[in-house]
Amino acid sequence: MNIFHEEEIRNFVKVNSKAIEIVEDGFSALAKGNVTLPPIMRVDLPEHHGEVDVKTAYIKGLDSFAIKISSGFFNNPSLGLPSLSGMMILFQTRTGLTESILLDNGYLTDVRTAAAGAVAAKYLAKSQVKCVGVIGTGVQARYQIEALSYVRDFRTIYVYGRNEESVQSYAKDMELKLGKKVIVAKSVEEVVKESEIVITTTPSTEPLIKAEWLHPGLHITAMGSDAEHKQELDSSIFKQADIVVCDVKEQCFRLGELHHALEQNILSVEDSTILEIGELTAGLKKGRQNDQQITVCDLTGTGVQDTVIARFANSQLVEYKKLQV
Repeated sequence: MNIFHEEEIRNFVKVNSKAIEIVEDGFSALAKGNVTLPPIMRVDLPEHHGEVDVKTAYIKGLDSFAIKISSGFFNNPSLGLPSLSGMMILFQTRTGLTESILLDNGYLTDVRTAAAGAVAAKYLAKSQVKCVGVIGTGVQARYQIEALSYVRDFRTIYVYGRNEESVQSYAKDMELKLGKKVIVAKSVEEVVKESEIVITTTPSTEPLIKAEWLHPGLHITAMGSDAEHKQELDSSIFKQADIVVCDVKEQCFRLGELHHALEQNILSVEDSTILEIGELTAGLKKGRQNDQQITVCDLTGTGVQDTVIARFANSQLVEYKKLQV
């Protein structure tokens, strides 16, 4: 059994086109019916603003699959600790034996989540964009924009964050990393109105984006709402959206942005116009049709993303390990 640590994992797995390709292929396998995807198991610790999730998926025909244990404790930054942590365990599909333990501290989750956001933009955002926006200043706010740069060329990033020090640090770091102009917005409204792609990356429990701020050509990816009590979008947004996409309908109607729209009778489970992202990547359905459409993608995170990224990380690390012998 192999045990790999975060530092060595980071050397072989990056937020890049390869990660995006891997996650895209995972979504396609899901849409084609080649994935066994159990429901998420979650333990909430509200007194510590935290949660622990267990996700997994088996892709038919592959020789291994991952079980991911991840935690999100959102008071941690005030303690000088990262919000996210966790590990992935890779099992052999033929024997059930443990092949590898990836002690990534949530890094692989960050990579595959950012990659999913890029996949969403690839199929739903306008092909030509100048300004993109992000709500939040944490790890995902950085990785999502970095991943987005692999599928869309843009000039300017608008960012909004509640902590002045964090938002200034974000602006400085991202300008240096991507060579793009970063504008610190005074409000969420400014970000939405000035951007053609907006990504929300917060653990908010109240809507941040209002329907009246939408404009033709806008694409929104909401990835922060992965529990029933979280919500980043005003549910009436779904009344105005021309295309609504999610990672897994059943899951998003249980705990994503779609969950709130369902409760308010804005959307229904039987609504055939709601697409899963794998239907786009597999070529079963079409994404954006023109530059005037408003598109929304609700991402809650799936076990298939964890399996594909864990398998990739393991293959790279095992191969490197062989070369060192």
